[in-house]
Amino acid sequence: MLVARTTAPKRIEFQQRPVPSVGADEALIRVEHVTLCGTDLHIWEGEYVNPFPLVQGHEFVGRVVKTGEEFAGARVGDRVVPSPMRFCRRCSACRAGRHNVCEHISVLGCYEDGALADYVVVPSGSVWRVPDGLPADLAPLSEPVSIAMQAVRRGRPEAGELALVLGCGPIGLIATRHLSDLGVDVVAADTVTKRAETAGRFGAVGALVIDPAGAFPSRESVTAAGQCTPDRPVTLVIEATGSPDALAGALEIAAHASRVVLVGISDRTAQIPMRTIPLKELDVLGSRNSRDLIGEGLGFVNRHRALLRSLITHRFAVTDLEVALRTMRDDAANVGKILIDLPAVNE
Repeated sequence: MLVARTTAPKRIEFQQRPVPSVGADEALIRVEHVTLCGTDLHIWEGEYVNPFPLVQGHEFVGRVVKTGEEFAGARVGDRVVPSPMRFCRRCSACRAGRHNVCEHISVLGCYEDGALADYVVVPSGSVWRVPDGLPADLAPLSEPVSIAMQAVRRGRPEAGELALVLGCGPIGLIATRHLSDLGVDVVAADTVTKRAETAGRFGAVGALVIDPAGAFPSRESVTAAGQCTPDRPVTLVIEATGSPDALAGALEIAAHASRVVLVGISDRTAQIPMRTIPLKELDVLGSRNSRDLIGEGLGFVNRHRALLRSLITHRFAVTDLEVALRTMRDDAANVGKILIDLPAVNE
């Protein structure tokens, strides 16, 4: 089989490998499509904690072509989206049912070989069947959708409240739509005008453009953008940028007794006043991966097909993977999701 192997920063080699064997509780998946996210770019650029060499790709869809005798969750011929997470089931997080933050977590395509290959092996219980009629090339989006849904769920949204979503990339836009579906009014913000303007199509009642060199939006400007009065302040913030300044701004804007959810990840250091969180008694919550929400993510994609289709701004063959990653790096303002097509293989 063909694999795209990242052997060093900014270096991808296409290699032939034997098709992997299948254990008793495993299935062999013929990969059809992979979508790329910011993590893929960081890996390729050498800015992640992954090993090299590595076969990237963690958002993917494919068909089951072979199963072991103990495999459960799908049958040969089913089109499925696998979870890329691997967890130990023994650490305190796993025992608490929060395997999405397993102390020993591994993720296909990030810490071990992933789906930018003709075939990949997945364990029992880790796949979700794609709904009938859902185009295969939309199905991989259920993985980032699951991440946005996890962040929203962590924030305990309430219908009728006003929320602020910082960042209008795919995760922020999906979170905006999910919150809107739940009856929450959302103001979305981004530093790029074009991205902020997109938020309206995803259900935002208002949008703000943040000047990175200027002052962060005030509470008053956010409530005004949400067509709200000061007696209906922001009570939920989803921070989806990883920007230290955005975190500081989120804590300032959030009303007393509010929730602030951080789903954006960065190695940068944030400086915040120690008094803000306790005086407001804010719930500041982290969100990582998802707790088995890919199935719900597939339902979301199926309900919002046209909207999710609009997130895919570029499409490349797997043999043009380096071009795809350079495009993501060099044209960030115009890139949403990049779809990678793998060629059909005669089984």
